[in-house]
Amino acid sequence: MVVSGRVLLGGPDGRPLAGSWVVLHRVTMGGGGAPIDSVRTDARGAFVLTVAHPDTAALYVVSSWYRGIAYFSQALTAARSTAGLRPLLVYDTTSAGPAIEVARRLVTIAKRRKDGTRDVLELLELRNPGNRTRIAADTLRPSWAGAIPPAAIQFQVAQGDVSPQAVALRGDSVMVFSPIPPGDPRQLSYAYVLPANVSSVAVPVDQPTAEVDLLLEDTVAVVTAGRLDTLGVQEIERRRFARYRTAALDAGAQVTIALPTGGRFRPASLVPGVVALAAVALGLGFVVALRRQTSDIRHQTSDIRHQRNADV
Repeated sequence: MVVSGRVLLGGPDGRPLAGSWVVLHRVTMGGGGAPIDSVRTDARGAFVLTVAHPDTAALYVVSSWYRGIAYFSQALTAARSTAGLRPLLVYDTTSAGPAIEVARRLVTIAKRRKDGTRDVLELLELRNPGNRTRIAADTLRPSWAGAIPPAAIQFQVAQGDVSPQAVALRGDSVMVFSPIPPGDPRQLSYAYVLPANVSSVAVPVDQPTAEVDLLLEDTVAVVTAGRLDTLGVQEIERRRFARYRTAALDAGAQVTIALPTGGRFRPASLVPGVVALAAVALGLGFVVALRRQTSDIRHQTSDIRHQRNADV
């Protein structure tokens, strides 16, 4: 299989990036991943990579580094002998510029466990409206930050487009220190627990949010918000959840959930179902298997880059 494409600097209408290393990776469904070919781009930013022995059960992805940031193409399969990629877009970086936007926020709240606590899973879509990749200014100023309920405990980062190593909780603020490029939204996912004495929770809206979706396993919970659509009951992983959706919210808007007081549930058990629902309800276009390999691929790409630099 032959994979071809171009690397452009600055967006779809940007200039060709010549002399940049491009790496082709194979990602297997069993969890393995490895670089299989690499080449420098020509004067047109073009590249051609070869898969000598295509694996029809694997995914293939192309990456390129620019200003210390790794950028990845869409995933490919070996269904054809030739594959043309959309341009691989890379960007200059900045720690300033327009604020990162919250395009969507999905909050899933489970029923009470035997000890009275509730597990919560959140999925957020973060969009960079600028024309440069946003990076953290330093260890105190993240690329993005957002609030969770002050009562939340046992915070942990779940599977998403943002590496857990690049996320920190300070007080009741989730801080993201990974780069956020322009273009398609990046997905951030995290879980936490509401203590047993919490019977009402306010979803903190500390910045403009284009859409908030709620999945409540206690289907008799009462939601209060300015503009709210009730979307019925959805079954996920053999559990039933009441669905709600808000219109765009300004910073400071009120979204309050009154929870019935009293099922054992762990947020990890819902991740496959919630991700599947998010793919439909929220229009997400990510590939789960590929996303799980992003961290490994970045390390592999970094190793190749250091080897190439040594060769040069």
